[in-house]
Amino acid sequence: MKIGILTSGGDCPGLNAVIRGIVLKGTTTYDLEFVGIRDGWRGVVEGDFMPLTRHEVKGLSKVGGTILGTSRTNPYEGERGGAENIAKTLYGHKIDGIVAIGGEGTLAAADRLAKDGIKVLGVPKTIDNDLRATDYSFGFDTAVNIATDAMDRLRTTGDSHQRCMVAEVMGRHVGWIALHAGVAAGAHAILIPEHPMTMDEICAFVESAHDRGRAPLVVVSEGFTLEGMEEAYSDKGLDAFNRPRLGGIGDMLAPEIERRTGIETRATILGHIQRGGAPSAFDRVLATRLGLHAADAVVEGAWGQMVALQGTDIVRVPFADALGELNTVPKYRYDEAAALFG
Repeated sequence: MKIGILTSGGDCPGLNAVIRGIVLKGTTTYDLEFVGIRDGWRGVVEGDFMPLTRHEVKGLSKVGGTILGTSRTNPYEGERGGAENIAKTLYGHKIDGIVAIGGEGTLAAADRLAKDGIKVLGVPKTIDNDLRATDYSFGFDTAVNIATDAMDRLRTTGDSHQRCMVAEVMGRHVGWIALHAGVAAGAHAILIPEHPMTMDEICAFVESAHDRGRAPLVVVSEGFTLEGMEEAYSDKGLDAFNRPRLGGIGDMLAPEIERRTGIETRATILGHIQRGGAPSAFDRVLATRLGLHAADAVVEGAWGQMVALQGTDIVRVPFADALGELNTVPKYRYDEAAALFG
């Protein structure tokens, strides 16, 4: 059996560890053959494949990024897109199925292809931790660690100048990165999409911290909306799946905080720094385990499903269980953190 592996959507630490886990177990335990699909769904549509043996995956668990490359290509677009054309391409290269490693957009495309008769298995990947049916996705822990380290550094320079520091993190329409990194860094306010807030409330937290002699730290998720805003701030257009490219809310908030409070305020947008570098130990282990179980699922013909972490176990769930609704921050988790604000 020959299996293609792809990584699609935004990159994150841990992708290479998944690839290594699948290939090592698949070749040594099941005698499977693997090919790498370059640049996500683009490689599927264009038939761009590469050999993927034990040699290509050696030492990969600690390496960030993805050796296969990635893109945000929609497999149903273009002259060679669509399930019928993809089936012909796979048949021509004697590829029996695909393991798709990606987030919401990738798995939505995988689900559609699976319903159209393509053998696809999913592995959840997102720094945003916004996929349902899995307790955590690899990449999230690393992103939180990177963001926390950056906020620790912002706090020292903020303390030196008695400034308010605004740190904007990724997360799209969920606030998990902001929540975890903000609590870890001791933020005085955490602003997330699930909990809109007014400028008066934000400034009250800033002034409370400043009045106690602290340099306020405000952590904001890129998808946060002020009360009254109809949608998250975005001036970067749409991606290949017609989703807005978010970012910039921190730059919008900082001057308004300074104007209202009189406290000098600076904004830092962490952006793609959160996606880069080596994965944390947690993400290396999680990604490897997902890869090992993906190899098992391929052999057992569990197409149309996704391997997932539930508790400490790796399980299989239908694509539908992971899609449709986002894994948002529940109110009780936000209320826990809110007790520390100001």
